[in-house]
Amino acid sequence: MGQAAQAPSGTRDFLSDELRRRKAAMDTVAAVFERYGFDPLETPAFERVEVLTGKYGEEASQLLFKILKRGVHEASGEADLALRYDHTVPLARVIGTHGGRLPSPFKRYVIGPVWRADRPQEGRFREFVQCDVDTVGSSSPLADAEVLWALNDALEALGVSGFRFLLNSRNTLFGLLEVHGVSEKLGASVLGVLDKIDKVGAEAVTSELVDLGVPVSSAEPLVADVAADDPDRLRARLRGDERGERGLAEIDRMLELTRGLPEGRVVFTPRMVRGLDYYTGCIFEANAEGYPGSIAGGGRYDQLVSSLGGPDTPACGGSIGIERILAGQQDAHTQRRGLDVALTVLDGVAELWDLAAQLRGRDLRVGTYLGTSSKLGKQLKWANEAQARLTVLYGAEEAAAGEVTVRDMASGEQTRVALSAAPDHISAALADRG
Repeated sequence: MGQAAQAPSGTRDFLSDELRRRKAAMDTVAAVFERYGFDPLETPAFERVEVLTGKYGEEASQLLFKILKRGVHEASGEADLALRYDHTVPLARVIGTHGGRLPSPFKRYVIGPVWRADRPQEGRFREFVQCDVDTVGSSSPLADAEVLWALNDALEALGVSGFRFLLNSRNTLFGLLEVHGVSEKLGASVLGVLDKIDKVGAEAVTSELVDLGVPVSSAEPLVADVAADDPDRLRARLRGDERGERGLAEIDRMLELTRGLPEGRVVFTPRMVRGLDYYTGCIFEANAEGYPGSIAGGGRYDQLVSSLGGPDTPACGGSIGIERILAGQQDAHTQRRGLDVALTVLDGVAELWDLAAQLRGRDLRVGTYLGTSSKLGKQLKWANEAQARLTVLYGAEEAAAGEVTVRDMASGEQTRVALSAAPDHISAALADRG
């Protein structure tokens, strides 16, 4: 197969059975979000470049899929639009655009694709679906806790087991930077580097911090504190630092509000950073046995709406990494769905067409042979490939008797019934088989 016939690198084609499985999973997530009172929202696949640029951090912003100007401006080589990188920044733009018409707080969820110009590799794609839930307009820690509870229930509904939420606060992390004398202007960049500690190791992170301009005398103990992943050590280090202690109080409140979850489900984790620049308060990620990387994450982002020209609005939210979950469950959860009834075409097309309509009116999945062969063997082969549960035969003999033959494709058993009674017989036979 030539390259032109393949899907673009980092994207996938989803055939029918996989697509049904994906839709069922996303419907499951949507049902949970609806139970928590979140309303659906859709935004365009692309936004203006200036809306997206600089909101994620320098490294993430480099992964934007930019769209060149069109028509008479095409020769300029400049981009004025970009595909959305996530659903959070578009939400903040919506608040700035429609805020006066929305309830406050505004609770929304979105399930849809996002695009990142990342290097494709196993488990990472350039186009993938995110399932987001957000509350805009509430500074209460109850809003943060509700988001985490909703994500917890959605993960459980998806059949994910053995997962836990790793909890931290950006205020705790910025307080730690203050304690170690890191310049405030480097703060966001430093946290972006610290977020790589699990990927590249403490030594590489220390070296990158020094390259950023952090003195070795600050970089080494800072990385050591984060890498130690010891809550008691961090609490001791932040004692007396106002911002750090504010972050610890946020964490403790979140732990209190989620104590109704299974023991150990939410854990204070000092090495959990999350590199996106827009986070301002509590942050979290979820990891699970058998799934690579995080399967959910989120946090508070109180200044994002105002950075896009909207009002100063508190906000928090989270996202489920549905792609990683679906990939981890692929073998166990993908089920092929065939036809409920296959209709062969041997005689009496008009009668069969009427029967098909009656069966579809009973919410059955019905297919009619559309080939040109009049041979029963070829038509049964088609019915078998379509994974039909039952096949209806209507040849000259059946037509003369006003009957049909109903064949069970699993057992091969055949039953003759009156054409007029076929809908009831077929419905009952399928119900008996479950």
